[in-house]
Amino acid sequence: MERRQHTDFCWEMVLDTLREGVYVTNTERVITFWNKAAEEITGCQFEEVVERACRDNILEHLDRNGEPLCETHCPLVATMRSGQQVETEGYLMHREGHRVPVFIRTAPVVDAQGKIVGACEVFGDISARMANARLMRELERLAMMDHLTQLANRRYTELKLAEWLAQARSTGVGVGVILYDIDYFKQVNDTHGHDMGDRVLRMVADTLRSGSRSPDLLGRWGGEEFLQLLPNITATTLEEVAERNRGLVEHSRIGFTGDLLLKVTVSLGATMIQPEDDLGTLFRRVDALLYQSKHQGRNRVSLG
Repeated sequence: MERRQHTDFCWEMVLDTLREGVYVTNTERVITFWNKAAEEITGCQFEEVVERACRDNILEHLDRNGEPLCETHCPLVATMRSGQQVETEGYLMHREGHRVPVFIRTAPVVDAQGKIVGACEVFGDISARMANARLMRELERLAMMDHLTQLANRRYTELKLAEWLAQARSTGVGVGVILYDIDYFKQVNDTHGHDMGDRVLRMVADTLRSGSRSPDLLGRWGGEEFLQLLPNITATTLEEVAERNRGLVEHSRIGFTGDLLLKVTVSLGATMIQPEDDLGTLFRRVDALLYQSKHQGRNRVSLG
């Protein structure tokens, strides 16, 4: 399959110079063009996606709440039906299985007679990669990074938690804590081996990172557990973040053998720091909430 058509004016070559991902579909949502930035943002190469329908496990759009868009609220369908541009934010699936937060803009494609013959989507990565890179350099310098997941390690997370606990008690500012545990992780290691287990840990870490707010701190707490600290937050927003991240992990996956996919879920305990809390009472409460989620069937959030 040739990537380029040689014409006097080749718009494909122009679109390849953009930093934003661009792809074009026909009215059946079959992809007819995929630019270089789309390759870089998603990890999916031109040859892998062109002549396939975008809904066929390629991008798997999720909205900002982690709910699937492709079947009922597809931006491409909306723009072709209305003839108007559509703008939103959401998450795309990376080829490695984790979620990437993106802005999305779609517009109809029309022929010379003005008939809608397809749609074009422009998308761009809106994750705070530069801020994360600076944080990672600091953590490496302080030997406080978990090298497998590229998250803060437990030592650094504990230091920040003690700092924010003291701040919450002295100022009354809302600070939330979420403890995540990958469900049935031992079965992943026993069935597929530790290399696959490491891939799952990295996938979950990348997905949780994509669902975090800029001021949040996400750390690997140990084994298959992750701890997230959320400053300047209310109990309502804490629940929203926890539910969104649970859904993002549930809708992520690793393709590992042929057409076989590996999916995992997480159980969560989430709580707000209370004025009377110390590290001991806080840990006991969030740990008890996590195990409440485990005992009630997993892949759920328990708040307290």
